[in-house]
Amino acid sequence: MFPRSVESLPPRVQSSVEIALDPAVASSDAEALVGIDEVQKSLNRSRASVYRYTNTDPRNLNPPFNPRKLNPEYRSDQKDPLLFHPNEVARFAKDVLRIKEVTVEVLNSPSTATQQMLAAILDELKEIRSHLEGLDHSTSDLTARRDRQDRPAA
Repeated sequence: MFPRSVESLPPRVQSSVEIALDPAVASSDAEALVGIDEVQKSLNRSRASVYRYTNTDPRNLNPPFNPRKLNPEYRSDQKDPLLFHPNEVARFAKDVLRIKEVTVEVLNSPSTATQQMLAAILDELKEIRSHLEGLDHSTSDLTARRDRQDRPAA
């Protein structure tokens, strides 16, 4: 008896897939897009199989949407890395791989020295503002006292 090929085996159904995003790693322009490595880890598939699932064409940089494939985001150059929107990875996991539970989760990154410095600057600016607002009231009181006409002229 010959062994069955991989294509003839029924798809392996996982109980869940979690796509975790770290906003510090993802650029603000890319709106938290994930790369091949993150897709591979979240789908629990090999890197080669993720490339096989991906909707790419050597003749067309941005092929039209294919519901049976994992569709990458728009690329402006062939050398740009493949990036995927987390919702597209979740759609692919549900619709094509038939994974029942798919969650997209945004993880908070640990506080960096830059974030701590910005928080300290923000606190100091708030303190300066409250101090200046307090001075505005006392300045207006001084102006009102100076403009009073009930005192005798010198």
